[in-house]
Amino acid sequence: MLQLSKVRRLAMAGTLALAGVFASLPAHAQNAREQLRAFVEQVQVASGDFSQYTVGPQGQTKPAQRGKFLFMRPGRFKWDVLKPYEQQIVSNGKEIFQFDPDLNQVTVRKVDQAIGASPAAILFGSGSLEQSFEVMPLPDKDMLVWLRAKPKQADAGFVHVDLGFRDGIPHRIILLDAFGQTTHVELSALIRNPGLSTSNFDFIPPKGADVVRMQ
Repeated sequence: MLQLSKVRRLAMAGTLALAGVFASLPAHAQNAREQLRAFVEQVQVASGDFSQYTVGPQGQTKPAQRGKFLFMRPGRFKWDVLKPYEQQIVSNGKEIFQFDPDLNQVTVRKVDQAIGASPAAILFGSGSLEQSFEVMPLPDKDMLVWLRAKPKQADAGFVHVDLGFRDGIPHRIILLDAFGQTTHVELSALIRNPGLSTSNFDFIPPKGADVVRMQ
């Protein structure tokens, strides 16, 4: 059980780092950096589906995950893993709740501690990208235009994140973490600026759940 808990906490940490999203803009002539900037400025709310898998430093692949997401700037998001087992990460803009139903355990962190210079700040935040990241273009690949963001903080927990865009929509995210693992995320069924309220991001720990607050 302890080993299972450790594995799932690592998986949820990777999910938090990625937690994804997205917009549609007339951006055929824009490079990836311009598309990302326009996405951050113009899309305040989004929902969609995701699939992701992680490859270890020795090439071993972990089981793929599928689920749904919501986000509302600045800092509110919901990242629901539905398969192969359920997990949930919810941010109400002040705190982030990571819930593992099988373990009936909730981990709580403050948003500024958990997001900071993470990839979540790129997609869910509202500040200047250049404040926390070094951004550089990458060659086009798979009919997508790409950029790479490297955190300026040495303790960000990841080496870099690559984002692939087409027509103003982020379609793919590839993150290399500090442990040498590479997580690949595919985004689909995107809805831009749907009618959501802040209540969509409320989280109440289930009765009897073990709640752990991180300092």
